[in-house]
Parts: sequence; C-alpha cells; structure tokens
Amino acid sequence: MIVLGLETSCDETAAAVVDGAGRILSQTVLSQVAEHRPYGGIVPEIAARSHLAHLDRLVAKTMADAGASYCDLAGVAATAGPGLIGGVLVGVMTAKAIAAVHKIPFLAVNHLEGHALTARFTDGVEFPYLLLLVSGGHCQLLVVEGVGSYRRLGTTVDDAAGEAFDKVAKMLGLGYPGGPAIERAAKGGDPARFALPRPMKGRPGCDFSFSGLKTAVRQAAETLPPGALVEKDVSDLAASFQAALVEAVSDRVGRALALFRAEYPQGGAFVVSGGVAANTALRAALSERCANEGLSFAAPPVALCTDNAVMIAWAGLERLKLGLIDPLDFKPRPRWPLDPDAAPARGAGVKA
Repeated sequence: MIVLGLETSCDETAAAVVDGAGRILSQTVLSQVAEHRPYGGIVPEIAARSHLAHLDRLVAKTMADAGASYCDLAGVAATAGPGLIGGVLVGVMTAKAIAAVHKIPFLAVNHLEGHALTARFTDGVEFPYLLLLVSGGHCQLLVVEGVGSYRRLGTTVDDAAGEAFDKVAKMLGLGYPGGPAIERAAKGGDPARFALPRPMKGRPGCDFSFSGLKTAVRQAAETLPPGALVEKDVSDLAASFQAALVEAVSDRVGRALALFRAEYPQGGAFVVSGGVAANTALRAALSERCANEGLSFAAPPVALCTDNAVMIAWAGLERLKLGLIDPLDFKPRPRWPLDPDAAPARGAGVKA
C-alpha cells in the first residue's frame, strides 16, 4: 500500500510517496524562502502562484523517483487546510484530478494532523500521547487519542511561537525565516543579559502567550544606545529571547504533562512536532523535562518538523487504513481545528 502526498499550505511545495511499512519511497520539497525574503514574511499571492507553477513537475519527479506509476497508488492525499487558501486549493485540485483520472481514493488531510501523526511514522509512537504542536501559525497542547481524535488542553492567546521568532528576528535585523536566524545568533549570546518575562509561567491552565515577550524584546533594544545594534547586543537579545520562550513553553508543557499523567498513569509519550520543534534548545529542554518525569519523549527529525509531504502522505495512509476516504467535492478549509469542540480561545491574533 503506497500513498502520494501533496503539501501546499504555506511556502513549501512538496510531494512524497510513502508506503505502509513506514518507508519514504521518494520526496521532493521546493522552498520559496528566497521569493518571500525581500518582504520579511510570506506573501500569499506569491506563494499560491509558485505552487501552481511547480507542483505538476514536482509530482512527476516524485513518482519517477519512487519508481511508481499512478496505478500503483492506494490513494492520493493533500493538505486541505488549514493554511493559505490559495496554496491549499492548488494542492487539493491537483490531488482530486489524480484521484478522478486514476480512480483511486482522495484523502483530505488536516495539515495539523500531519504534524500530529509524524511521530507515529518516525518513532512508532502508540496512542494515546501528549502533543505539543508548535509552528509559525499554531502553538497547542493536545491529547492525541487516535486518528481524528484530539483534545486540546491549551493554545496561544495571541501570537504563535514561530510567529514570535519571525517578528523578533525582524526587529533584530536577522532576516527571514526567523527561527533558524534567532537560533544561530543565540549560540554566541548571553541568555542572562536581558531580564525578559516568561509569559504565563506559573499560571493555571495550559495556554500560551508570546506577544508580551516580543514587546519586551523591543523595549530592551530601545534601552541600548541610539543607532544600529552591535553584534554582541543582537546575540544577547536573541539568546535572552530564546531562553525566555523555551522556559515559558516548558512550564506550560509541565502543567499539561501533569494532567496527561493523571489520566493515563500507565503509559503514553510526549511528542513535540511542527516547525519550531526544529529548535535544538527547545528540544533539549523538553527532552530533559520528560526524562525527569519518567515519560518517553519523541521528536521527528528536523527535516520532518518543517512542512513536508511525507507527513501528509503518512496521515493519508493512516486515514485510508480506517476507511476515511473523502469525496471529490470536499471543500478546502482555511481554518480547521483539530479539536472542534474546544472552547474558542480569546485574545489578539488567535488562530482557529
């Protein structure tokens, strides 16, 4: 059983072929970073046009690299939301065309579910497990009980963690994308130089907040002598910001772990996934916390933390095994929460 997956929800155009044994038969990822860098962030129209220009070629290459024909496919999966709707439409319509022509199942995959299930592909994690899904657009803690079954314990009330990385990097003149730039700058910095807040630390619940931390970085930069920040200032600010964010996230995770362990005392694992899960400081802090609490820790390889089609193909395969096939009139969704029953989060910048 092999599945073709397509990912076009943001600024990567990607295709992959995965089999039921958990093997990547082929994958192709085309990054648009260079196209968006002059604007300091993602421009939806540019992203959609780039997907449209390149996806057909990438699919053909990926199928050829896998040594597979379309008649070999058990199904074709595509990110159907959430994401930039122009790009999502390109992937969905391409997948529907392949499904219709070759008479194979079409699988509409929630992009967040792709991230959520990646650790099952890479580490064989069994249900249930606690998930920190941390990316450019989302920061959530969820109990993963099964395919399509998620309970949200906490979410951001303003910015997502990845969004905060991007905005702080822009303030410090480090460019785009912000996450890798901040991490590189932080390696030579003093994380104790600037006394930045740890938002929500010690508060009840499992929600996150990063807006105040971002503002504190700006205010700290404004206390320095007028003119351009010197390299030492930038490194110290980056290190102080990263340390504050990691500590705040670790605190929220600790509260969620307590709830999870109370509900599932006999087992389970903690998984971190999403683009920000590529940050080595965050991975190390969360791994240490899990070790101290006697809980297994899993994080996908860095290449499978950022947006990719392997996770979409795998999520599609998991859904296909359960008979969760979608009709060709499925409508792409710019907003698609994993836990539709969770109470709406309230705060500036909240993502559905």
